[in-house]
This record gives sequence, structure tokens and C-alpha cells, in this order.
Amino acid sequence: MADSRNLYQEVILDHNKKPRNWGALADATHKSEGLNPLCGDHIHLSLRVNGATIEAVQFEGESCAICKASASMMTTVVKGKSREDAEVIVNEFRDMATGKLDTASSPHHLGRLTVFAGVRDLPTRVKCAILPWHTLHAALNAQASTSTEADADPAHTPVIGL
Repeated sequence: MADSRNLYQEVILDHNKKPRNWGALADATHKSEGLNPLCGDHIHLSLRVNGATIEAVQFEGESCAICKASASMMTTVVKGKSREDAEVIVNEFRDMATGKLDTASSPHHLGRLTVFAGVRDLPTRVKCAILPWHTLHAALNAQASTSTEADADPAHTPVIGL
């Protein structure tokens, strides 16, 4: 357990200090803006999609270390993937981060992204980790913006009776 926490911290620090695919993509075909009002994370994602393939993806903005690391790793993982494969990874990442997918016992396509599995134990940080993934989903579906706030959150489940 201590080893997985150390790896998690190392990955977060590395990607926060040296984010991969940082900046705006000049020839983007798809863009979206993501906001996490709870934490203040605010990112802009730009993609160049050719046919069904994500040829390039970049992000920029102001965010906490967890959000920036998640976005950095996300961009490296989805670059070169088909839109369909990227959406599968989006859903699996959300499910892992929210505790709906146990990566130790269920098949998945997350690879090294499983370093974020422990975020499910930090409820206030889950939205930080999944904001880039919401934003990717929004960009792929021609939505100019997305949020992790209540009904705007694609993973939000209303509480019955409230």
C-alpha cells in the first residue's frame, strides 16, 4: 500500500512539474473548456481529429496538481487512439476514480492510469482527477464546455428523495 501511494505521489509531482502536451493546439478541430467550481480547476483542451483518429491533443489552464497530472497523462494515452477507444478509456477512468471499477479484478484499458485508483478514497479530489476526462468527452462530442458541478457532471447521480 505504501508503495502505491509513493508511486501516486511521484507521478503527480512529475506530471505537475513537467506536464506533457501543455499549450494550445493551433490547428485544433475540437475544443472544450472544463471547470471544477469546487476546486477552481479551469482547463482548456484542444484536439486535432482526423477521421476517427485523435492525432494531437494539448491542454492548458489553471489547476491543482492532481488535475494537471491527470490531464497530462490523459493526453499521452489518447493521442493516436480512435475516438471510440478514447471514449472507452474516459468511461473506465471515471468508473475507477469513483469506485465503480476495481482495476485489480476487472478487465480494463487503463494501463498506467491505474496509478489514480487511490483517488476514489479522497472524495474531495475525485472531481479534480476526472475534470480532464469530462473535458475530453465534451470536446469529442462538440460541447464547448463542461463542469463537474452537480447536474452538469456527466458522472453525477442524483440522490433520490432529496
